[in-house]
Amino acid sequence: MTDRALLDRELGRLSWRLDRAGSSGLVDTSSLARALYSSDASLYRVVPRGVAHPRTVEELTRLLDEARADKVPVTLRGAGTSCAGNAVGPGLVVDVSRHLHRVVDVDPERRTAVVEPGVVQAALQKVAAPHGLRFGPDPSTHNRCTLGGMIGNNACGPRALGYGKTADNVLGLEVVTGSGERLVLGGSDATAVEDSPTLTALRELVGRNLALIRTEFGRFGRQVSGYSLEHLLPENGFDVARFLAGTEGTLATITRATLRLVSDPPHRVMVALGYPSMAEAADDAPTVLAHRPTACEGLDARIVDVVRDRLGPSAVPEMPAGQGWMLVELADDDPVRLGERARALLAASGCGDGFVVEDAARATALWKIREDGAGLAGVSLGRPAYPGWEDAAVAPEHLGAYLRAFDELLTRHGLRGLPYGHFGDGCVHVRIDFPLTEEGGAAGYESFVTEAAELVASFGGSMSGEHGDGRARSALLPTMYSAEAIALFGAVKQVFDPDNLLNPGVLVDPRPVAADVRADLVRHAPMRGRELELAADVHRCSGVGKCLADTTGSLGVMCPSFQATRQEKDSTRGRARVLQEMINGSTVKRGFRSPEVHEALDLCLSCKGCRRDCPTGIDMAAYKARVLDETYRGGIRPRSHYALGWLPRWGRLITRVPGLSALVNAVMAAPLLRNALKWGAGVDQRRQLPRFARRSATATGRREATGQTAPNGPVVIWVDSFSDAFAGAGARPMVELLRGAGYEPRFLERDACCGLTWISTGQLDGARRQLRRALDVLHPVVSAGTPVVGMEPSCLAVWRSDAPELLPDDPRVPEVAAGVLTLAELLTRTPGWSAPDLSGTTVVAQPHCHHASVTGWKTDAALLAATGASVTTVGGCCGLAGNFGVEQGHYEVSVQVAEHDLLPAVRAAGDDAVVLADGFSCRTQLAELADRGALTLPELLLRGR
Repeated sequence: MTDRALLDRELGRLSWRLDRAGSSGLVDTSSLARALYSSDASLYRVVPRGVAHPRTVEELTRLLDEARADKVPVTLRGAGTSCAGNAVGPGLVVDVSRHLHRVVDVDPERRTAVVEPGVVQAALQKVAAPHGLRFGPDPSTHNRCTLGGMIGNNACGPRALGYGKTADNVLGLEVVTGSGERLVLGGSDATAVEDSPTLTALRELVGRNLALIRTEFGRFGRQVSGYSLEHLLPENGFDVARFLAGTEGTLATITRATLRLVSDPPHRVMVALGYPSMAEAADDAPTVLAHRPTACEGLDARIVDVVRDRLGPSAVPEMPAGQGWMLVELADDDPVRLGERARALLAASGCGDGFVVEDAARATALWKIREDGAGLAGVSLGRPAYPGWEDAAVAPEHLGAYLRAFDELLTRHGLRGLPYGHFGDGCVHVRIDFPLTEEGGAAGYESFVTEAAELVASFGGSMSGEHGDGRARSALLPTMYSAEAIALFGAVKQVFDPDNLLNPGVLVDPRPVAADVRADLVRHAPMRGRELELAADVHRCSGVGKCLADTTGSLGVMCPSFQATRQEKDSTRGRARVLQEMINGSTVKRGFRSPEVHEALDLCLSCKGCRRDCPTGIDMAAYKARVLDETYRGGIRPRSHYALGWLPRWGRLITRVPGLSALVNAVMAAPLLRNALKWGAGVDQRRQLPRFARRSATATGRREATGQTAPNGPVVIWVDSFSDAFAGAGARPMVELLRGAGYEPRFLERDACCGLTWISTGQLDGARRQLRRALDVLHPVVSAGTPVVGMEPSCLAVWRSDAPELLPDDPRVPEVAAGVLTLAELLTRTPGWSAPDLSGTTVVAQPHCHHASVTGWKTDAALLAATGASVTTVGGCCGLAGNFGVEQGHYEVSVQVAEHDLLPAVRAAGDDAVVLADGFSCRTQLAELADRGALTLPELLLRGR
């Protein structure tokens, strides 16, 4: 029997025993689950044999016991944001993030928190904040990484300079060792050493190796690689809890943690320092450290230029002159003293230019450059950049020399990288464009990281400064540790996990560096040859997991379905992983028709939030449309594709045949006929059907056009299919507003459908036909210099996103994309127009998700601000999202999405507030779920006239 077959049999036995013990369905061995958890945020791919989501700590410990009895390897996982490959494994992956996320206790007097391992760091911050407390370390993934994962990797973040690494903030742990022993480490009820076989053996082992530990471990603050054995020295109190931080789940599983909380000084300020180069900035780090900063971050023009290019000039505030920078944060209880310290730091530094940043919003924007650096770096070089050499660290006094030598190493290997990092700690992050999908790419990668390990060791540094070694660096540990130290790691592993069942292949007896590299597998993927572009697109997902962050209270859109279900398959990352496995063809085997692919994409709302919010630019809406197109090409489609996908066609027919709209409305008013119609259209029975207009809005507008000249000339109103066909205000408010702004409103003489509903249902050939016909109508208008204003944000967004992708060779597309404007874009460039006074009006604004993600909401936000209204802008998606929320099987999730942002904001604003929603879907959802009418922007602005 093969090892894989044996493991499958053992997992089957494990599942059977768990079912009998009351934990039925705990282990999921489906190909979908295995595909979802085949990768983390690293460049490694290891397909597990099963995945588990324990619902309680008791269920977790039972699972560990049964897995150990059956010799099933176990890899614990939090958010899976590990960029070293320490959250993937060949046996059972146990995800603690879905259920084990309880903050058990916060004690303000003792300044402690007790948490389960799946608690997200930002969630703990929210609970601690009312007490004036926080957990100190704050990695860039703080809004989705779990505290169990932070302990496992000994995470740090920029403010570890002020608050220490995670290990420095661990007061106690409750764990289950690899041998099955339950230990309480730290606190008054701690397990006594003499009562524990594990602790007794560990203390004896340390006692035999005191000299080795004192000379090779704990040499500087960011020495994270390997096991941090210095915490076990007698002079350090044999602190096993702190020692286990950074052991990457290879020795014990955390079931509960007691953490130190700290209070932030109430006043903080940033000092921005500019230098000719990043290496020269690093040279100045020791000078800066003398001023006791809480954070000291370094970056250079490479990463700043990437942020500017990808996110626009406004994403980068004014910075000091130079090509390298340090962003330094000082904190103090006394604002006067803080100002003196900031000025003293500025004067003492060796910067060429610098200033104190006192504006909090500007400081936040500067910090965000660092926070978004990793994801943006991955897609901003000539070829994809990877995290294989991610977070090496040296003592700060050696940092400048190390950076110069590292740049030389990159050049020698013909590679490019975008470095940045925690200069106060000597820790440097970098994404590098390893040619992993080319012949010999994996071998070249191994050659580089081996030399890089030797380089950092020559400076007395550590290959890992905060992310752990994982599969990326474990095999390189002999470059920085002696053979005796490596043997000691093995001895420690034997004490805790004698059968090597916890996260095998990491730290002890590691897998080779180049083994299991995901991109190398892509090179031989069956579908890659004929789907090269799609393969490249879906593999852009770095797994950093920004789509997992709780977006409550933010203006982000990604990812609405995950916010509703909290299941990995409904995240942008999860869907990308399944599509990657589809391309690879080993786990997901039936290509575009694979059930796993359709299950992962089913709850994608096609909101395009990921297109903007994902740092690597994943566009899951486009991938979903492509999958649906390929799946049903030449075959029978779901009923909703014909009914909802062809809705513009039905709308034109019904509103143009005299009397037909009245007949259809009468049918929809009769319960039995209405229910039959919904079934036939694939519409959920709980959904209402909109009434059709007696005459289309376009036809009405043409009849009522005055033909008079106006000071600002003509403007063409492009009426979308929804506003055109369904009962409502139609185009009248837009006509009235534009006339008041000095325009002569006109209407198109022929239909110009953008094909949105064909796109969302994956009928891409039909969408291309619709777009070409629309170009025939719109392009002559635009090329003549006449502005065109769109009414429906999602239709307008098609020209700026989907149309260039579907018709890449048509030169008319970019001209129409530039010439079809939102109302806000038109009005803000209109001579002599000023916003009406809406002072005293409370507005809850729901930007359509395509408006926020593709077109951009800044122009609308500025226009609304100019009215003087009190505006609350809602993030997220309304949940209806065109055909999504109408289709059978989506109703519950559609409502959950609406309840995440939109409906709570509307309720909180009260009945006197005006709800602004330009999207037809948004207005429909509000009417159905909240019995609340919403205004479009022209209707709102007319109120002020």
